[in-house]
Amino acid sequence: MVTIATLQRANHGTHFRAAALRDAAGLIDPFLGVDHAWMSAPTFPPHPHAGFSAVSYLFLDSETGIDNRDSLGTHNLIQPGGLHWAAAGRGIIHEENPAETGKTVHSLQIFVNLAREQQEAAPLVLSLKPQEVPVVRVNGATVRVPLGSFQGAISPISPPTDVRVLDISLDERGRVAVPVPTGHVAFVMPIFGVMAISGQEFSGNTLNVPVFPPQANEQTITLEAEQGNAKAVLFSGKPLAQPVYWQGPFAMASSEALTKTIKAYQSGELGSLQRI
Repeated sequence: MVTIATLQRANHGTHFRAAALRDAAGLIDPFLGVDHAWMSAPTFPPHPHAGFSAVSYLFLDSETGIDNRDSLGTHNLIQPGGLHWAAAGRGIIHEENPAETGKTVHSLQIFVNLAREQQEAAPLVLSLKPQEVPVVRVNGATVRVPLGSFQGAISPISPPTDVRVLDISLDERGRVAVPVPTGHVAFVMPIFGVMAISGQEFSGNTLNVPVFPPQANEQTITLEAEQGNAKAVLFSGKPLAQPVYWQGPFAMASSEALTKTIKAYQSGELGSLQRI
């Protein structure tokens, strides 16, 4: 196990704050980063993405949903407990804001890389309603499975990048063991409470996360609540092992592709949102 630091930040006054994890060293490939965020007013006006997937997952304790629109013509409500996956491919414009101003959205914004060939593909979106998320209950733990699988429960959506996201709630002294497939990286983001993650104590107030590098054999990560209830999210995925060239909201596998994408955006080729 290794740990990587998160950066606590506050934006847009008091209505948006996030603990932001960024993968500068490639330790959590294929994930590029995760924001654990609270949002209570319009925060993300129309903006572009290209080369990766932007994934929104709302925790069940969100007071409202997210009003989501994009340049494909999508206009939907991401409900508390639901998930929306936008694979930007060669480029998409989207907008996300709380459905009701003044009520708080508690969410994860997850940024997942796309394989080089998928970065040239047309954008696509996948959505999951709260009632469609499988739930497993075991040993004082409740595990929601928005992406991937756990103990026979399988998410009904198959995203373009092979990743798993498990929303794990632990009662006091609750314990769960999660197997990680051979060759997959895994990391755990504590959300609240105190827990032991494979024997090492972490909490929602700790600004670092444990990372489990890929192994030649299956490894198991254990989570146990030591003092009261606790919550964490476990991420795992198969690394893409390809370069990442960043500039703002674009992340491509080559500098040439990045330059091409920026020019396409500047010339309006990524589309626009319909007026409402």
